[in-house]
Amino acid sequence: MTAVPMRPPLARAWSHVWGGRNRYLAAAVCVAICVFMATPIILSMSAAVKTTGEAAAVPPTYFPHELSLDNFARLWTYQAGLPTYLFNSFATAFMTIAFTLALTIPAGYALARFPIPAKEGIFVFLLLSLIIPYQALLTPLFLMFAQLKLTNTLVGLAILHTVIQLPFSLYIMRNSFEQVPRELEEAALTDGGTSFQILRSIFIPAVVPAIVTVTLFAFVTSWNEFLGALVLLSRASVFTLPLILASARAETSLGGTDWGMLQAGITVAMIPCIGIYLLLQKYYVSGFTSGALK
Repeated sequence: MTAVPMRPPLARAWSHVWGGRNRYLAAAVCVAICVFMATPIILSMSAAVKTTGEAAAVPPTYFPHELSLDNFARLWTYQAGLPTYLFNSFATAFMTIAFTLALTIPAGYALARFPIPAKEGIFVFLLLSLIIPYQALLTPLFLMFAQLKLTNTLVGLAILHTVIQLPFSLYIMRNSFEQVPRELEEAALTDGGTSFQILRSIFIPAVVPAIVTVTLFAFVTSWNEFLGALVLLSRASVFTLPLILASARAETSLGGTDWGMLQAGITVAMIPCIGIYLLLQKYYVSGFTSGALK
């Protein structure tokens, strides 16, 4: 039986010091990234509570000298009113989430678990749309939606956002279904479970993190999407928040940009994205099989 050689005290001390330095270096990099990402958000929020004159001042001030909510008041009553545009954006985003999950959950389940002929080729074919910018498809989509009477409707816009989100969401769902241990499926089949029962009771609880990921991406995509809404919508009453913020850029008497109201709108638009992420974060980081094993 051979003895394990002991490391010299100097080597152990150096390893301890270098390990501590690595931790400090990693912490410093994380802090730098946080500062880099948070600075635009902080400056935008500070500009939202400036007075109109200070928000348009040249050179700009980084922090307000006087707090004011006039920018939010003007945004609240702008054109049809901020509540209308918030409702349109929320309705479109939630319909996009519902359509995306309704399509990708059964499709991902079938492509991952059923013996479909040439299913790998079908899966690759469905993913090919990822390499085509959706902006290139807006003209034929608009013509098709016009024939179907879906222009100037939130349902039509939600369908467009679903088309944009579908390939990536299908990729996530299919790979997540494949990660579920086959022993769980075989045990359910032994107990006489049908495919629908197995999907509902075994697979959906097992892929909750993937469902949350698809939900987050679908919400953020729909909430922030601008070009498709600009092409598809022409009636102000169905505008979403990005469209109304774009039109709010030229609301001063001389045709300039109302920076204060614009930054107030950006601040309002950031809150739902941050909120839904914080709300679903614990599910987003959980294990793939935790739901099924419970």
